[in-house]
Amino acid sequence: MPTIQAILSSTELPDSPTARLDLELLLAHVLGKSRSYLHTWADKTLSDEQLEQFAAAIKRRQDGEPVAYILGQQGFWSLDLEVAPHTLIPRPDTELLVETALELIPATPANVLDLGTGTGAIALALASERPAWQVTGVDRVSQAVALAERNRNRLKLGHARFLLSNWFEAVAGQRYQLIVSNPPYIAADDQHLSQGDVRFEPSSALIAGADGLDDIRLIIEQAPNYLNAQGWLLLEHGYDQAAAVCQLLSARGFNQVESRRDLGGHQRISIGRFDHE
Repeated sequence: MPTIQAILSSTELPDSPTARLDLELLLAHVLGKSRSYLHTWADKTLSDEQLEQFAAAIKRRQDGEPVAYILGQQGFWSLDLEVAPHTLIPRPDTELLVETALELIPATPANVLDLGTGTGAIALALASERPAWQVTGVDRVSQAVALAERNRNRLKLGHARFLLSNWFEAVAGQRYQLIVSNPPYIAADDQHLSQGDVRFEPSSALIAGADGLDDIRLIIEQAPNYLNAQGWLLLEHGYDQAAAVCQLLSARGFNQVESRRDLGGHQRISIGRFDHE
């Protein structure tokens, strides 16, 4: 029977910067072990069942399916989250939303809303850092709400909750100190939709009209009706959309409007504060 070392040496994945990492994650998952186990016990052999499971996982990855969907999990912030094909895969760049929210809002009691929560990644990351906050995540996809709720239960974050809602519909009459969102922001004809991992992700969580700004326009227009005085709105957007989003925020009456850069140096989020008269 082949050893762990032999499998790692002989298995090929599509050329990518993370090919070796992908390979180790898939093998560790099949074995039910950590990646460090692969190197500590490199001479261990796999059973026929493990080999079959590993071959199936490798085939899915060779076909382009994201590793996170194959594993059924993805790390975000300090959390390990369940993921599924009806939600976006949480990405490191989105952690900028979490960092900025923690910077802007003190650790005292506050109501926070996460629009289009998906796996619950942003809402749960905020809840994990701020036990005094009441965090609500909403999503229009019932499977996403159920998945976010499973993540919440497993992480034991009782001050977070998840609701089925098309944007603000289920929170009428509520006010928040902070509203965050990573909404769909890709244009319908964007060539990237046919490349890489996004081919496997739900288009409803990616595409937002001809210019990718339809959902962002709606959120900016409606958010002041749900913000407390001096409440903040934080939005993730495309790498080339910062100027347009900031213009929309300013035109709606937001103050202290600015954009911030992600790990790759792109202007990834834009923020604004709404001062009610």
